[in-house]
Amino acid sequence: MRPSTPQEERLGSLDAFRGLAIASMILVNNPGDWKHLYPALAHAKWHGWTFTDTVFPFFLFIVGVSMALSTGRHAALGVPRGQLMAGLARRALVVFALGFALNLIPAFNWSAVRIPGVLQRIALCSLLAAPLVLWAGWRMQVAAVVGLFVVYSAALLGVPVPGPDGVVATGLLEPGRDTGAWIDRALMPGHLWVQSRTWDPEGVLGTLPATGSVLLGALCGRWLGTSVASADKTVWMMLAGLALLGAGTVMDAALMPVNKSLWTPSYAVLMAGWALLVFAAFFWTMDAAPHPRLRAAVTRACRPLVIYGVNALFLFVLSGFIAKMMGFIKIEQADGTRVSLRAWLYAPWRELPLEPVQASLAWAVVFNAVMFGVAWVMWRKRWFIKA
Repeated sequence: MRPSTPQEERLGSLDAFRGLAIASMILVNNPGDWKHLYPALAHAKWHGWTFTDTVFPFFLFIVGVSMALSTGRHAALGVPRGQLMAGLARRALVVFALGFALNLIPAFNWSAVRIPGVLQRIALCSLLAAPLVLWAGWRMQVAAVVGLFVVYSAALLGVPVPGPDGVVATGLLEPGRDTGAWIDRALMPGHLWVQSRTWDPEGVLGTLPATGSVLLGALCGRWLGTSVASADKTVWMMLAGLALLGAGTVMDAALMPVNKSLWTPSYAVLMAGWALLVFAAFFWTMDAAPHPRLRAAVTRACRPLVIYGVNALFLFVLSGFIAKMMGFIKIEQADGTRVSLRAWLYAPWRELPLEPVQASLAWAVVFNAVMFGVAWVMWRKRWFIKA
């Protein structure tokens, strides 16, 4: 792959794709009532996937695309790769710290705080992928993806480990009984996902295949940085996306089931396929189509997503902080009982002439609209916050 001349302008289609991911994440993370969800807006219970399960891998794919494009431009301008690596490491540290701080708030219970998390996984995967993006060629990056998947598969399927009950088993892909869960309990006892305490969906071992998701995005970013015609770039991204969908489906049947909590290789490959197809659609219609009117019309239509996308990290942290504060702040009612601010605000929604799942979704949409209001103000004032 031959790099093209570096460009300083942002890629609008990538910002729009990032905006779609953050808007989706805020939507699925903030229902009015967790007991009343449309199936697509809840994670698959274990094996399988829903719309919600596409969001996180899309984010990691975008991280890889952005990393490849950004480092490629700066390296072409003469910035030393060691300096770029230092900057990526600092950013990873900040992102990890933000995620840990969100887990710590509001109780500040150091003895039981959850150590893993979404931002923590993004940080670790970015840090692991960065040296390969900076110094390795595309063949080495492909080999690294395959190697990560092979090592992870061997660990999950071939290493006998004790479950929470002490019973030793090999290749048992059940909640809390896989190799990753055993490692997490050994390394972080008492600091795992509060809903299980015996396993964590963002655990240590799962960082390996998740890093593969970042590297697949980096390969896409590397492809975008070549001098190949935009139409050809789009076609090959779509073909690669379809190929990954096929490969993920075969891996689901022959190797390990698609599973977001385990981040199985079949899941990583399948989601990368969907990410390529969605991003290719954004790229063609916003940046590559030969018809200026089409590009302009789609760009206008996608402006809200771009507004979201340029401050995605800040909005994710802010939405998480607000959600936690609404659960922490208590309101005293007329009968003397105290309920959370969130429960107090949501109570009138329960009285609306809507089905419970509809009221829950309406709350999530309004919460998203509030976050977009913040994003719009930041956009108007040209506030772009980066880690």
